[in-house]
Amino acid sequence: MGPSTNQVTYFQPGCTASGRILILIPIIHTAADLGGLNEPIQRWKVRKLGKEAWKRNNELLDAFWKQIEETIEGLLLPYERTRVYQDGLPVCGHEREIIADMARVGSRNYLLLLKLAEKGAKLMGSESAELLVEEYQLAHQRFGTQNPQGSAREQLNAEALEASLLERRDQFMGHRISSTLQNGETGLVFLGMLHAIEPWLDQNIQVVRPIRQSVRRGGLRR
Repeated sequence: MGPSTNQVTYFQPGCTASGRILILIPIIHTAADLGGLNEPIQRWKVRKLGKEAWKRNNELLDAFWKQIEETIEGLLLPYERTRVYQDGLPVCGHEREIIADMARVGSRNYLLLLKLAEKGAKLMGSESAELLVEEYQLAHQRFGTQNPQGSAREQLNAEALEASLLERRDQFMGHRISSTLQNGETGLVFLGMLHAIEPWLDQNIQVVRPIRQSVRRGGLRR
């Protein structure tokens, strides 16, 4: 299946339609989501932004997640006909255990997934486990060193590898959603802002975005 073009609109509470709807929620991962990479990534952010800007960034991140939580609450989802997809969550048969573990360490993202499941939504593994391992290894190479930037050439090579991997992950997620979201169902996908899964979705899936304001305008950095 090649890239496709999907209608992109903004979702309104109570909006219903025949066919398949996919609600796309842009996210930025918090420290609790980063696992063993949290400390080196936070050190890198402090060096890049400065301590005061890093603190401000965390405050904006907290406000952004409040916006996400309030938005989800106001969607009036048909939970019994809703499938929830999450970037970084592998198709593995242990999705619920992974979500519960992440929620226990304080991930607001995964706490929200559990709340949706409690209301009747179906939690769906969304990514290739093999590609996620590859992504972790690349991130560890980049951030798990004393000099995460490296030389200019090394940085360009790392960025090229990351871009290629991101596209493969997007393709997998797009196909996964297309093959599991049924007619008459609503999909809800939590997706990091660098992702672009729309080109890989079936053309008859209507993509809607309930969050209009870009966090970039508020100064938030990934």
